[in-house]
Amino acid sequence: MDLTEIKEFLDEKADQYNTADFINDDPISIPHRYSLKEDIEISGFLAATIAWGNRKSIVKNGHRMMDLMDNSPYDFVMSHSDYELKRFKNFVHRTFNHIDLGYFIKALKHIYKNKGGMENIFKAHSSGDSIQPAIHQFKMLFFELPHPSRTLKHVSDPLSGSAAKRLNMYLRWLVRKDKRGVDFGIWKSINSSQLSCPLDIHSGNTARKLGLLSRIQNDARAVKELDTKLRLLDAKDPVRYDFALFGLGVFEKF
Repeated sequence: MDLTEIKEFLDEKADQYNTADFINDDPISIPHRYSLKEDIEISGFLAATIAWGNRKSIVKNGHRMMDLMDNSPYDFVMSHSDYELKRFKNFVHRTFNHIDLGYFIKALKHIYKNKGGMENIFKAHSSGDSIQPAIHQFKMLFFELPHPSRTLKHVSDPLSGSAAKRLNMYLRWLVRKDKRGVDFGIWKSINSSQLSCPLDIHSGNTARKLGLLSRIQNDARAVKELDTKLRLLDAKDPVRYDFALFGLGVFEKF
């Protein structure tokens, strides 16, 4: 297929998968429990953090985290005591455990109390055409407090070569806005054109089969290559094609 044919194909598939039916079985269902901006931000960030492995397990554990936070994540983050963090002692999702979650709660409080909140950090440190530098800066600020060394691996950094799939997915949720009801679009200070596609094994393999990606590794360089191609298809909203690439890979085994 030439680029025009690829665009027509992916436009159709993005339209097919970018629907409210997509929500319930996806980690994005966790922040969809809430209407308060800060609740959406925090629940979305925690859900995205554990978004690897079996999707049913991800969704189940995402809802469990919210239940453990009394279904008020922002209030819990801002007012928790050390004693209340003990309620997470039996929580684990793959390699993310109660130690990591406890630090995340403390770091999020630091972000909201001392750094102006999540959106403020990403707005301040994004470049004109990319949000990737802001992901790096976010990680630096997130780990300003004394932290367990084991927890560092749970926040990716594109400047260290990572594709930062989960953070790019989270940023899609918060920044993109259309009339489909999936993504929230509550961060008005960042443009969809600055976003990068969440690159994982499914979207990466689909992109390679379509000739949109030549790099073998799913890393930061591959994200940049895919960004360039997707911006040719839609410069204003390139990551809407995440629905197409992911849907083709996961549901159609493309």
